[in-house]
Amino acid sequence: MMEVKLLDLQAQYAPIREEIRGAIDEVCDTQALILGPAVAKFEKSLAEYCQTKHAIGVTSGTDALLIALMAIGVKPGDEVICPTFTFFATAGSIARLCAKPVFVDIEPHSFNLNPDLLKAAITKKTRAIIPVHLFGQMAKMQPILEIAAHHGLRVIEDAAQAIGAKQTGKAACSVGDAGCLSFYPTKNLGAFGDAGAVCTNDDSLADRLRLLREHGMRPKYYYKEIGGMFRMAAIQAAVLSVKLKYLDQWHQARRRNAALYDRLLQGSGATTPRIDDGNFSIYNQYCVRVPDRDRVRQHLASKGIGSEVYYPMALHQQECFAHLGYKSDAFPHSQRACAEVLALPVYPELPEDQLRYVCSELTAATAK
Repeated sequence: MMEVKLLDLQAQYAPIREEIRGAIDEVCDTQALILGPAVAKFEKSLAEYCQTKHAIGVTSGTDALLIALMAIGVKPGDEVICPTFTFFATAGSIARLCAKPVFVDIEPHSFNLNPDLLKAAITKKTRAIIPVHLFGQMAKMQPILEIAAHHGLRVIEDAAQAIGAKQTGKAACSVGDAGCLSFYPTKNLGAFGDAGAVCTNDDSLADRLRLLREHGMRPKYYYKEIGGMFRMAAIQAAVLSVKLKYLDQWHQARRRNAALYDRLLQGSGATTPRIDDGNFSIYNQYCVRVPDRDRVRQHLASKGIGSEVYYPMALHQQECFAHLGYKSDAFPHSQRACAEVLALPVYPELPEDQLRYVCSELTAATAK
């Protein structure tokens, strides 16, 4: 039996250990620990990478969503549309502002928000749309932007899983009013703890984001409005600056692994991911659909193979959103995804013999 980890961060760290330690030591020597030169340097590189004028480093991907919603003026009683099949932070950030998450279903092939369902979800209270670029593939932004423009709505891209993803050459974070990134350690670009960023081409929005990330303070000890404490730590920025240089080659390795999965799983009982024309996926996750998913996952675990379920329950079914009044079966494609989706190891350093072993065991499990 072969052991195959879902993700091996030690394998990523080992080749760049000295470079990262040197960057951390530089921050320690300067003792500029919050914002400062290390964060400014990373923000500049990040904005260039994401094809935006501005990048504002913050404390986490969740806080990136929260501060972006604050910056566009979402207030109690407003409605913000988002998919029900996504990580909790998307809707949780809306609810924290006492606004209402309005859920829509996904496209079954991409797992992303279905633009055809947007118009029916828009009311007089709707303020914004949050499309999520799930698993590393961008949502269909053109129709989303057209609908938003027609109704005077803002668009915040949840790109927590999609840094480096592109659609017709345009980078994730660069097409909406703002794009939110997570640098949680398991992301394609991961920090040594929590960190995040908001990217935008809007000068006034960028200025407001910078104001809000330090309690709304400008100048020191004078507060224009109530913000929050969302400042990025310099050590996280230093680590991210090193890793950003390697990100494209890590993406390419993930894409090679995904292509091999696509080929080896043909004829198996697993449905492999489908990438829309014009999309460049960075495969934050490689998710297949399998019938009897939990049994298949148990089989893989018995063979030493790591896997994960993203996500076992849609957001509209969560206890904390019961007050919204959605029926459990309101979003059938999301609920089916919750029952079938299984993420396989796809990290850049995954040895080919391990990937082939995963395919062999998955094929055997889905044949039963």
